[in-house]
Amino acid sequence: MPQLTTQAISSAQAFTQAERLAVYRAIHERRDMRHFGGGSVAPEVLRRMLQAAHHAPSVGFMQPWRFIRITQPALRQPLHALVEQERILTAQALGQRQEEFMRLKVQGILDAAELLVVALADGREQHVFGRRTMPQMDLASASCAIQNLWLAARAEGLGMGWVSIFDPVALGQLLGFPVGAEPIALLCLGPVQEFYHEPMLQQERWAQRAPLASLVFDDQWNTPSALFSSGTEGTNA
Repeated sequence: MPQLTTQAISSAQAFTQAERLAVYRAIHERRDMRHFGGGSVAPEVLRRMLQAAHHAPSVGFMQPWRFIRITQPALRQPLHALVEQERILTAQALGQRQEEFMRLKVQGILDAAELLVVALADGREQHVFGRRTMPQMDLASASCAIQNLWLAARAEGLGMGWVSIFDPVALGQLLGFPVGAEPIALLCLGPVQEFYHEPMLQQERWAQRAPLASLVFDDQWNTPSALFSSGTEGTNA
């Protein structure tokens, strides 16, 4: 997490140091959780978190997100079956990493206190503002809502995991989606015993966080940014 100095803040609009630290803490301690401890999420807390999600930015203010809260326990098993089916197909496509991938479980669909399906609404084609050349900005907008929900969950001491291995057509049929609506996420949400000290896929040595300096360019692609010319910032995973 970045260190914040106590020097005077230049903008009167800036948060206090404690507030800024809290924001950065939520960002840096957010984790894609796969292990949940049962329990429940109070309705007022869930409403507060969904309100945070709904305050995400969206291109053309289109607000393409829709949230389906799974309240019937009987629906969880077929949703889990859809994920398991795709998990096996994904593993087969991974070649040498197949066994490694299959060790990564997605039991949160059955175990988490809350299960939310996030979808892109039908009728999105009418929203042209900001999407004429980049129609995928509806997905980008909905992803901002998911990130808001994730950060709110961490602030509330709740874990959240984003599951995206499923057949969207089959899931849409299961939940009665209208033509044009598209599911993009199964979100497992609820109390956890502890948060991972680093991303789970990093713990499992699936991948490592890239050095920031290798991802930031000045003016042209692959031109290293002067922001990191000292070699001391942005070089650690």
